Amino acid sequence: MDESAAFTHGEASLAVFDSGQGLPVLFQHGLGGDEAQVAQTFPIGKARRITVECRGHGSSSLGDIRPFSLRMFAEDVLAAATDRGFERFVAGGISMGAAIALHLAHHYPDRVAALVLVRPAWTFSAAPANLEPVRTVAALLRSYPVAEARERFAGSEIGMRIRANAPDNFASLLGYFDRPNAVAFASVLADIAADGTGITQTEITALTVPTLVIGNEQDAIHPLACARTLADTIPGASFVEVTPKAADKARHFAEVQDAIATFLASKTIRSLFPS
Repeated sequence: MDESAAFTHGEASLAVFDSGQGLPVLFQHGLGGDEAQVAQTFPIGKARRITVECRGHGSSSLGDIRPFSLRMFAEDVLAAATDRGFERFVAGGISMGAAIALHLAHHYPDRVAALVLVRPAWTFSAAPANLEPVRTVAALLRSYPVAEARERFAGSEIGMRIRANAPDNFASLLGYFDRPNAVAFASVLADIAADGTGITQTEITALTVPTLVIGNEQDAIHPLACARTLADTIPGASFVEVTPKAADKARHFAEVQDAIATFLASKTIRSLFPS
C-alpha cells in the first residue's frame, strides 16, 4: 500500500499519505514541513505509516478556524487515523510532529501505544524561547512585503546569530519566506510558535508508553536540551543523539532512520501489536 488521498475534517481538506504495511505508525512532519520531510526521516518498509499534512502544509488547505493550535492539528491527525482504521498506534513526529504525538499520548492514552519524538522543540511551556526566530519570521511577513521581510530577517541580530551557529536552521527559516503562501502561512507560524502542548511536567512524568527520543547538537530551533529533558522526564524513555544535519545531512538521516527502525523492531514494541 502506498497512496495519498484527501480527507475532510471540519472545514479543512487534508492530504493523508498512507504507505507500507504492518505495525501502525502515525508520524507527523514539523512546522513548515510536509510528507517529503517525513519520507527523509522515517525508515522505509518498517511499518504502515500514515502522515497527515497539517493545515496550510503541503497540499492541505488552511481551513477557516483561527487561531491555529497544536490541539487543532492533533485532532485533525487523530480523525484521519481513525478514518484509516488506526485504533491503536505508535505516534511520532519531527519537531511540531513530536509535540502533536505528545498531545495525543496524554489526551488519548487508549490510542497511543508508543512514542517516537524526533528533534522536539517543545517541553512543558508554551511559546518556548527557542521558537522566537519563528515568531520573528511571522511578524516580519505580516509587516513587510515578502522580499523585504526576508532581507530584514537575514540582516537581523537573531538571523545572523542563527546563520553562524546553526546554518541548517537558518536555511529552514529562510524557506518560510519562499513559500508560495508565505503571507497566509505567517498566521500558522505565529500561532503554533506561540502555542504549547498543554501538558505539564507532572503529566508527562505520568506517561507509561515506551518512548524513543532523538536529538542532536548544533540546532537552535530544536535544542539538544529539549530532547534530553523529555527523555529524562518520560519514565523509561530511550535517548539517542545523532549527527546534526548541519554537520552531515546524509549521516543525520541514516542515523535517525536506524534509531527508529531499531525501536520499532524491538520486542517491547512488537508485543504491543500481536499479529
